[in-house]
Parts: sequence; C-alpha cells; structure tokens
Amino acid sequence: MADAATPLTPDLEEQLGRIRRAREESEKFVAEQRKLMAEAMKLERDRMLAPWQIALSGMAAGAALFGAGAAFIKILGP
Repeated sequence: MADAATPLTPDLEEQLGRIRRAREESEKFVAEQRKLMAEAMKLERDRMLAPWQIALSGMAAGAALFGAGAAFIKILGP
C-alpha cells in the first residue's frame, strides 16, 4: 500500500487542465446568459410600462396646457 500520493502523469495533468478550462468556459457562459436574461427582463418590464408612461405624460402635458390657458385668460380677462 502506498501512503504517498501518486504523481500525476503528463497525460493526466493535460486532461485535468482541459477539464478546468472547460469548466471555466462553462461558468463564463452561464454568467453571460444570466446577464442577458436580466437585460431581457428589464426590456420586458419597460415594454409593459410604456403605455402607462405615454398616458401619464399626456395627462401632465394636458394639465400644463390647461394651467397656461387659465393663466392667459386671467391676464387678459377683467
């Protein structure tokens, strides 16, 4: 029985290196996919909120025009 760890052969070291590189590439790929999915979720949220943004902007513009019209009438009125 050998208590000492057996030395790694060059072939085994090469295989372990390839496995490590493949694992790192896989982790990078997963991280990139998560980033892209987060961006897609943000775009989906923005797309869903766009009609509300247009409606609220229109109401704000209408209120501003109404206020400007009221001020104009007050200046020109009696």
